[in-house]
Amino acid sequence: MSSQMSVHDEIKEQHRKTKDMTFKGKLSYFWYYYKIHTIAVVLVTIFIISFVRQLVTHKEYGFYAVMINALSYEINDETPGTWAEEFMEFSGLDPDEYQVYIDTSIALSEDSGSPYAATSREKLVVMMQVGEIDAVISDTETFESYAQVEYFHDLTTVFSPEELAPYQDLLYYTDYATIQKEDGDILYDEETQQAVYDQNIDHRDPSSMTEPVAVGICVPTEGNRLADAGYYDYLAEDNVTFQGHPSQVVLGIPLSSQESQLTLKFLEYLDTASSN
Repeated sequence: MSSQMSVHDEIKEQHRKTKDMTFKGKLSYFWYYYKIHTIAVVLVTIFIISFVRQLVTHKEYGFYAVMINALSYEINDETPGTWAEEFMEFSGLDPDEYQVYIDTSIALSEDSGSPYAATSREKLVVMMQVGEIDAVISDTETFESYAQVEYFHDLTTVFSPEELAPYQDLLYYTDYATIQKEDGDILYDEETQQAVYDQNIDHRDPSSMTEPVAVGICVPTEGNRLADAGYYDYLAEDNVTFQGHPSQVVLGIPLSSQESQLTLKFLEYLDTASSN
């Protein structure tokens, strides 16, 4: 009872103190004594509103493409968003049900031992394993490192000969005779990496391989959206080579992806020049 009276008395005392204050004075008094409580309530309210909004408005990814090491000397942060909006319409996906995301944030080649590169690798592997990513585009060296651990579909098993015909001269092959059977990413294994990378291999020529498998499609970098955006220009400008041949831009489909037809549609979209 005494404690209840003390609380009651405290309220009366606060009321007495603020009774004759101006509005500004009351506001200052309130802020001095209750700002922590107010901030906590506001933050909780914002979190609840944000959570509910995301829950209500969340849309599944209709198509998710990752462009690894997509360095551009003419950086334009708006390009991925523009491409996503344009491809949404180009592909015929329903914007009321799905969203498209073009991820250019993953960089692996500049310093494979950096915390950022390690985090990017983990992000990429997890997203491919759970089926979040529908298409992976990268430079030859990075692409081959994941092809060597069988992360990509054999394209002849997901597309008909008629569907692959327009890309016959652009098919990228990896030699399954050199596939690393151990678990893991050869980016982590310097000895295995060196043994594979020291070979002179033309990935556009299946006749040079023991067990060639078409796991990718080379994406031209002239007269299309890649060229317009400047993505991967550094490969030619810096004369980047891999296994004795000029490095190229390659697209592959992760084994977990269920949207192979949309990937071909994305290639068709990339092959056209920008409307800007």
